[in-house]
Amino acid sequence: MELRHLNAFLAVAEELHFGRAAKRLQMAQPPLSQQIRQLERELGVQLFHRNTRSVRLTSAGESFLDPVRTVLDDLDTAVRAARSAGKGEYGRVAIGFAGASSHETLPRLTRAVRAAHPGLELVMTGQTYANTALTRVADGSLDLGFVRLPVTRPGVAHRVIDQEELICALPSDHPLARLVSVPLDVLAGEPFVSFPANSGSTVRDAMTEACERAGFTPRVLQEAPDSYTILALVAAGVGVTVTVTSVQHIQQNGLVYRRIAGPPIRLSAALAWRPDNPSAALRAVLAVAEEALPTPTHHRD
Repeated sequence: MELRHLNAFLAVAEELHFGRAAKRLQMAQPPLSQQIRQLERELGVQLFHRNTRSVRLTSAGESFLDPVRTVLDDLDTAVRAARSAGKGEYGRVAIGFAGASSHETLPRLTRAVRAAHPGLELVMTGQTYANTALTRVADGSLDLGFVRLPVTRPGVAHRVIDQEELICALPSDHPLARLVSVPLDVLAGEPFVSFPANSGSTVRDAMTEACERAGFTPRVLQEAPDSYTILALVAAGVGVTVTVTSVQHIQQNGLVYRRIAGPPIRLSAALAWRPDNPSAALRAVLAVAEEALPTPTHHRD
């Protein structure tokens, strides 16, 4: 039994006229009649009562009609799903991000993707620090990662989506909280709170590098897995930290943010992916991200 036989049967069953059915199928009437006869021979039943004046379904034809409609509808749905998946309208994209620093950019992307492609599934993995996200994009366990420059992994592409600055976070009763901006070198004797060492956090790496340029290595007495916990510890007076401007939405009693004195120390946030990833869904997300998270006009690559 071939698909053309089912289409021929449905056309005749709905039109109850071979001429109209042939016109609907854009074919001549004799081949259409032949296909119906072939189908009836294969089924071993007569599907239509037909004479020179009328065509009507037999009881076998009546019973056959709804299942044929279901089969053809399901096939059409399958075809549309496959074509939609090829355009990225269906499928799954695994995204890695680190909570607080993606507070603004991640929701903008997910809302835009869901509006443009409601059938596309986003699988979100939090507490994926930038270096870890980059590693997982490179090994294929993530499709897309929120990272920071530099991106040096072979085979990984990136696009800058935001530019941040390093800032200080201090307990509100700290003597340095009275300053508008804090020279980094005056923090040399302070206890620090930060992400775990070797966690893949570019914020900790940038903090350490900035402090070392200021002449000291930060004395990290307490480590925590995310910015929310780190800043809660700062508010509690456990220590100070160097963080990024994108976490300033975290406001709590006992916590203040201050600029670092001197030229701004900038970090560029980016999306990273593998260009050889064959996923049409990933390509759809990247296209949406071009508008939802445009590259800043001025950024340092």
